[in-house]
Amino acid sequence: MELQPITWVIPIAGLLAIAFALYLAYDVLHRDTGTEAMQEIAGTIFEGAVAFIRRQYQTIALLALGGAVVIGLVITLVETKQVADTDIYGLDLGWRTGLAFLVGAACSMASGIIGMYISVRSNLRTAAAARHSLVGAVQTALRGGAVSGFLVVALSLLGVYAMFALYGGFSHPNQAPFLIVGYGFGASFVALFAQLGGGIYTKAADVGSDLVGKVEAGIPEDDPRNAGVVADLVGDNVGDCAGRGADLFESTAAENIGAMILGVAVYTIASASGWPHPEAWIFFPLVVRAFGLIATIGAMFFIGGREDENPMSMLNRGYWVTTILSVAGLALTTWQMMGGAGQLGAGGTPTWLWFFLAGCVGLATSVAFVYLTQYYTAGSYRPVREIAEASKTGPATNIISGTAVGFETTALTAITIGIALFLSHWLGQQALAGLPAGQANPGGIFGTAVATMGMLMTTAFILAMDTFGPITDNAGGIAEFSHAEEGARTITDRLDAVGNTTKALTKGYAIASASLAAFLLFSAYIDKVNLILGNQIRAGTRPPGTLLASVNLADVNVFIAALIGSMLVYFFSSLAIRAVGTTASAIIVEVRRQFREMPGIMDYTQRPDYARVVDITTRAALRQMILPGAVAVATPIIVGLLLGYEAIAGLLMVGTIAGVLLATVLNNGGGAWDNAKKYIESGHLTDAAGNVLGKRTEAHAAAVVGDTVGDPFKDTAGPSLHVLVKLLATITLVMAPLFIR
Repeated sequence: MELQPITWVIPIAGLLAIAFALYLAYDVLHRDTGTEAMQEIAGTIFEGAVAFIRRQYQTIALLALGGAVVIGLVITLVETKQVADTDIYGLDLGWRTGLAFLVGAACSMASGIIGMYISVRSNLRTAAAARHSLVGAVQTALRGGAVSGFLVVALSLLGVYAMFALYGGFSHPNQAPFLIVGYGFGASFVALFAQLGGGIYTKAADVGSDLVGKVEAGIPEDDPRNAGVVADLVGDNVGDCAGRGADLFESTAAENIGAMILGVAVYTIASASGWPHPEAWIFFPLVVRAFGLIATIGAMFFIGGREDENPMSMLNRGYWVTTILSVAGLALTTWQMMGGAGQLGAGGTPTWLWFFLAGCVGLATSVAFVYLTQYYTAGSYRPVREIAEASKTGPATNIISGTAVGFETTALTAITIGIALFLSHWLGQQALAGLPAGQANPGGIFGTAVATMGMLMTTAFILAMDTFGPITDNAGGIAEFSHAEEGARTITDRLDAVGNTTKALTKGYAIASASLAAFLLFSAYIDKVNLILGNQIRAGTRPPGTLLASVNLADVNVFIAALIGSMLVYFFSSLAIRAVGTTASAIIVEVRRQFREMPGIMDYTQRPDYARVVDITTRAALRQMILPGAVAVATPIIVGLLLGYEAIAGLLMVGTIAGVLLATVLNNGGGAWDNAKKYIESGHLTDAAGNVLGKRTEAHAAAVVGDTVGDPFKDTAGPSLHVLVKLLATITLVMAPLFIR
C-alpha cells in the first residue's frame, strides 16, 4: 500500500513535539531558583509528590497487569471465529489485546508521571520569577505546563501510530483499528485510578488544611504554621498535573481509535468505488492531530505582554494563535486526503470542503467551551460575583447560590454540544451525498468524528493552560511559605486566580470533548457489533435482518441497563466525594492535634510535622480509590453479560448523557465557589457603605465553606467522570463479543 506523503507528518510532528518539549524543559530548568528558603520548601513538595506517585503507580501497575491477563483470557475464550470482527481471533487476538492494553496503560502512567515531574520543577522557578516580573512568571509557568502538554499529546499520537503499524495497519488498514482498542481501554483504566487517587489526595489535603488553618486558626493560606500545607501543595501536583495528564492522554488515544474505526466504513466505500488512497480516511485522525501539535508549537512564541496586562489575556492570545493555525492545518489535511479523486458532495461542493467545515465546528466548540467556562468561573462575570454577594449572609446562602450556578451551567453546555453534533453530522452527510441511491451514507457519523478531531487539535495548549494552574498555585505557596517579598506574593496571587480559571476551562474542554467522543465511540461500538453480527449472518448462525440499526429504549432490558448507567454516574460520584470527606477528616484531626500539642507552632518556635500529614493523606487516598474504580469497571461488564449487547448500548448512551451533565455541574459549580473566595480575598467585595469585606470577615469565612464543598466536586468527582464516560465506551468496545449471544 502506497501512503500519501502527508501521512509522514504523523511521526515528524510527534518527534518534533518531543524535541520542542525538551527545549522548553531545558529553558525552564535553567531559570532562577530563588532563595534558599524557596528551594527548601520546593524540595519538600517534590519528595512528597514523588513518594505518592511511586506508591500510587505501583498499585495501579498491579491492577493493570491483572486486567491485561483477564482481558487476554476472555478475548481468547469468547472471540472465536464465529464472532470475530477481523481475520484474527482466539489466542492470537487475546494476546494482542492484552499487550495493547498493557502498552496503553504504560503510556498513560508515563503521561501522568511526566505531568507531575515537570510541574514540581517549574513551581520554584515561577515563584522566583515573580520576584522580578509578571510576564516572566507567566512564561515560566506556561512553558513548564507546555512540556507536559507536548509530551502527553505526542506520546498519545506516536503510541496509537506505532500500535496501528505493529498490528498490520499498513497492510490491512481496515482491520488494525479494531485490533488496537485494547490500547484505549488500558489508557482509560489507568487514567481512572490516577484521577481518582490524585483527586482524593489533593482535595482531602486542601479541605483539611483550609478548614483548620484559615477558619479555625485564622492564619493565611499556605502559611508554614499549618501542618497540612505541604500535603496541600503536593496534592496540586499529583491531582491536577499527574491526574489530568493521564486523563487527556486517554481522551486523545481513545477518541483517535474510535475515529479510525468509523473511518473504516468510508474506506470500504472508497475501495469499492475506486477512489485513490482509500486508507486516507483511516489515517485522517492521526494527521489532523499532528498538525494540531505543530500549531501549538507556533503559538508558544506568542506568549508575552506588558507588566500591567491581565495574565489571562496573554494565555488567550496563545490559544487563539493555536486555533487559527489549526484551521490552516485542517484545511490542508482535508484538501489533501479527501479531495484526491475530485469527489463532490451536495450542491456540487467538493467533499473535502464539507468535512473541513465539520472540523471547524469542532474547533468552534472548543473556543465556545473555553469562554463559557471563563464566564461561569472567572471573577469578572455575574455568576462568581453572585456567589460572593451571597456570602455576606453566611455559608448557607453561599451554598445555595453556588449550587444554582452549577445547575445553570448545564443549559449552555447541552445546547452547545447539541448544536455541534447536529452541524457536524449534517455537514458529513452533505459531504457524501453523491453516493449512489440506496447506499448507506456513513458521512454523518464520520462528520462527528472529524469535529472531534478538530476539537482535539488544541489539546496540547489546553493541557499547558491546565498545568499552568497548579504550577502557579504551588508558586504562591512557596512564596508565602518562604516569606517572599510582598510584590512576589501579589504577582503569584494574580496568577493563582488565573490558574483557577484555566483549570476550570480545561475541565470544560475535557467534558465537551468527552461528549463529542462519546457519540463517536458509541457509533464505533455499533459498527463493531454489526461487524460481528454480519459475520454470524453470513455463517448461518444468526437470521438475516438482525443487525443493530438502533437502540430500542422501549425494550425492558435496554431500559433497565440505561437506568443502571444513569445510576452509576451518581453512585460513582458519591463514592469519590465520600472518599475525600473521609480522608479530610483524618487530616483535620491530625492538624488540630499538632496545634493543640505543639503550641510553639503559632510563634514559629516549633516546626509542624508535615511528613506525618503527607503520609496519612497518601495511605488514605490509595485505599479510598479502589472501590469507586472497581465499581466503574465491573458494572458495564456485569450488565452486558446479564442483559446483552443492545442493553449495554443503552447503558452507554444514557450513562454518557448523565455523566456529561453531572460533570458540568460539579466542575463549574466548584470552580465558581473557588473563585468567589478568591474574589473576596482580592478585596473586590464591599458592603453597603463601601467598606471592603476581605480576609478574616464573616463573608470570607462563608466563602471558605463554599470553596470547601466545591473542592471534591471540581477536582475529584467531576474530572473522574470525564474518564468514566470514556471508560464505559472503551470497555464495551473491547468486550463486545462477550455480550453477543
